[in-house]
Amino acid sequence: MHVKLDNPRLFTDLITIISELVVEVRLKATKEGLSVTAIDPANVAMVYFKMPAELFSQFELEREEVLGVNLENLRAVLRRCKPGSSLLLNKNDNILNVSIHDKVKRDFSLALIDIHSDDKELPTWEFKSVVKMDADAFAEVVEDGLVVADACTFNAEPNKFIVEASGLNSARAEFSSEEIEIYSDTSRARFSLEYLNKFIKGTKVSNRVTLSFSDNHPMRIDFPTGNVMLSFVLAPRIEQDE
Repeated sequence: MHVKLDNPRLFTDLITIISELVVEVRLKATKEGLSVTAIDPANVAMVYFKMPAELFSQFELEREEVLGVNLENLRAVLRRCKPGSSLLLNKNDNILNVSIHDKVKRDFSLALIDIHSDDKELPTWEFKSVVKMDADAFAEVVEDGLVVADACTFNAEPNKFIVEASGLNSARAEFSSEEIEIYSDTSRARFSLEYLNKFIKGTKVSNRVTLSFSDNHPMRIDFPTGNVMLSFVLAPRIEQDE
């Protein structure tokens, strides 16, 4: 495997975002591009991203590869990239060679690890409610909720989307169909703000977010980034937690 990115910022941001949720992943390289599908250790959330091969200035692959990568180590190396740097990734036996080219060529070697897990696919479900909105606005709502509680409730109606969080204190945000896109029957579900706070790091790569959910059903969150895909799935919190 030999791949090159002339502008590695997006890849660096994606690795940084998913490292908030998982540390060890199977980085899959196919002729379509690089992808990761992983479930967090608590088995509560899933993350998926894919960068298509056409975004790389070089993408040479003799066969499909699955690389067991420690994201903390990879993230630390990627942070050494500066504006104008190019990035090369080469697999050699059980080593991932990472080269950063700018004024000086710098080489790093990361040991690949054995990760025993089945290949996973991002689930596809039919959702009762789909909300499309500004990603920064959603991030503000999540951060507001964290001030008062550890979980929040999503309530969607055909022309309204409400997010509520309550403990001893409470927070509430309401959006109308004039402000956001809502495709919805009436739906209600509750989710962990701790996890949502990790997901909103997706604002680094996209200014829009799509929330898809149903009554007490896992939610899917998509951050559209051109032909790059970044998605999360989050299990609901049960109602008795309220």
